[in-house]
Amino acid sequence: MTTWQHINGGLTAIAAGSRTNVWGVNASGQIYKYTNHDADPWRGIPGALADIGAGADGTVWGVNAGGGIYRYTGDQGSTHWVNITGALKRIAVGSRTNVWGVNASGQIYKYTNNDADPWIRIPGALADIGVGADGTVWGVNAGGGIYRYTGDQGSDPWANITGSLKRITVGSRTNVWGVNADGAIFKYTNNDADPWRGVEGALSDIGAGADGTVWGVNAAGAIYRYDGDLPG
Repeated sequence: MTTWQHINGGLTAIAAGSRTNVWGVNASGQIYKYTNHDADPWRGIPGALADIGAGADGTVWGVNAGGGIYRYTGDQGSTHWVNITGALKRIAVGSRTNVWGVNASGQIYKYTNNDADPWIRIPGALADIGVGADGTVWGVNAGGGIYRYTGDQGSDPWANITGSLKRITVGSRTNVWGVNADGAIFKYTNNDADPWRGVEGALSDIGAGADGTVWGVNAAGAIYRYDGDLPG
């Protein structure tokens, strides 16, 4: 069985909140939403973004090349995105109330659910972050170190997990995936003693949903949906 099914199109970043909530951006910053129809898979969305996050409940946020932060408001006339105060480089969405991001300096922020004062700083430094619908949060730092958020437990809320990744994505506590600097793909085994299982293929970005959905894009921009056998 082929592990990955090629889907027409070209993207540089991808996010999957669920089987029916998959979004991506291409090298020019154009935004696309999956149509749930492989014959004509992508619908262009107005705007320009460099990274995007999609939640299981349909929530979508993005950041542009200048660090500007935007939340998708839907098809409401000409205004599809509302600007949220702050500056981020990467963003991840688990749900409407579970949005995290990191800025160009590696500082970590969590959305407060209040647009008037939207971000709370979380201790630590990360280069990429992933958030699940159930509140699970993982991140990787600039050196490839992998961390799982443990909550406000003392001065260090992050537990280091063995391995090295460049990108990480979280659908739920049991659906965590990542890719390393060489493009190798890994899935979390749910066992910290032996945390990662290699998955065939090569990707540069990856998105995992709460329902087990996984999508990825490779260094050339090709798009893939995971169709492999997930372990029980």
